[in-house]
Amino acid sequence: MAKQSALRKEQTQRESGDSRTLRDFPAEAAPPALDRLIHERMRLGIVSALAVNESLTFSELKKLMKTTDGNLSVHARKLEDARYITCTKSFDGRMPKTEYRLTAMGRRAFERYVAHMEALIEATRGR
Repeated sequence: MAKQSALRKEQTQRESGDSRTLRDFPAEAAPPALDRLIHERMRLGIVSALAVNESLTFSELKKLMKTTDGNLSVHARKLEDARYITCTKSFDGRMPKTEYRLTAMGRRAFERYVAHMEALIEATRGR
């Protein structure tokens, strides 16, 4: 039950564009949690790759991430369900083509994640 509540709170923060980082909280206050959706290695890789490319096909992402069809599709679906990426399916001749793009919401989430990680690194180095 508590896990579901935490996940709902995290989803609300993502949707509201909560861009606070560790620097925005006093030492005694609990900082915001990392976005667990992006924090997973494969999803972080997908979002990172899409942040620097306008779009990537399923095949390009699969090759870049060095993963299987099933693994990539599961992680891409989670990002798509969260509205971090969009998926467009079409045909190139007779061959199916699946193309992914990072949404504005996904870009904001990725930028918050990177800022949060930078703040963690900065706080660790400052000690």
